[in-house]
Amino acid sequence: MAHQLGLAVDRVMAEGALYDVNAAVRALKQAQGDIVEAVFLVRAFRTTLKRFGNSIPVNTEEMKALRRISGVFKDIPGGQILGATCDYTHRLIEFEDGPGLPEGPGTPPEKTGGPVSEDREPLPRIMDMLVRQGLMQPGQGELIGEKTGDLTRQPLKVPAKRSIRLQALARGDEGFLLGSAYSLQRGFGLDHHPFLGELRVGFVEVRVTPPELGFDIRVGEIRVTECFMINRVGGTKQEALGFENGYGLVFGRNERKAMSVSLLDRALQNSEKSGDEKYPAQSQEFILCHSDNVESSGFVQHLKLPHYADFQSEMAAIRNLRKKHRQTRKKSNGADL
Repeated sequence: MAHQLGLAVDRVMAEGALYDVNAAVRALKQAQGDIVEAVFLVRAFRTTLKRFGNSIPVNTEEMKALRRISGVFKDIPGGQILGATCDYTHRLIEFEDGPGLPEGPGTPPEKTGGPVSEDREPLPRIMDMLVRQGLMQPGQGELIGEKTGDLTRQPLKVPAKRSIRLQALARGDEGFLLGSAYSLQRGFGLDHHPFLGELRVGFVEVRVTPPELGFDIRVGEIRVTECFMINRVGGTKQEALGFENGYGLVFGRNERKAMSVSLLDRALQNSEKSGDEKYPAQSQEFILCHSDNVESSGFVQHLKLPHYADFQSEMAAIRNLRKKHRQTRKKSNGADL
């Protein structure tokens, strides 16, 4: 199941904020394929786990890429790596299983033919090329680490710093984030057409520094999806013309979500700077407080619980208002006569 429904498993891990393939598989089976319920199970399981420290921020520049594409340059250092994808396939259902079926995006890494060797040279970032040409400002540096809050242990407070926003978006509901990002592209929040600077899917090392050792050690690797989205900015007296980027990093193979996160990250950065929250996708409170599928599902589904007393009070209020309305009409009719 981890391979046959690999993308569903990756989504459960991402929205459950826990990288544990076995837990995600079992949760998905127990929930009978209900993604939101599986995410709820994973988050509940996560609360039982012991926290023993923080890892060093993963270095995505050293990612062992299974897939790496750019929509802004055809020839990029290291080359485009298409990898396994459904982007270029016919949407035809295969009703017969067999060895002739194409390898899908959920295929185990060792079967994709991707560059998974340990000795592969790190792939340079497309963003660094634009920075060197003076067309983009350098990034904000380290966003994730001990200096920032941990959204899995602390409640969300709005307005939130960018590091917290990225955490919230990384575990947000893919459908909600996709729809919100789509609204930006349709003109409800972005002034210029966005471009896919770089999208990577691959494995990164997780390293920790045990206090008793004093140096970092490798404890494993995880598969992640990273996206940089580019937008034109400036061209005014106060701001030079150039580019700015939005960023998205999520567990597993989640390309739509990583792209959506990067678009929303850019929109929230812009609104934070300008104070403009004209559209929903520009509002921190709207996006961050409604993207959590566990919270939103619980609030909607609580309506299935008994609300007898509440409804009786509504009925009483309506009866009283209707009675007053009838009395008012009688008085007005009598006055007309």
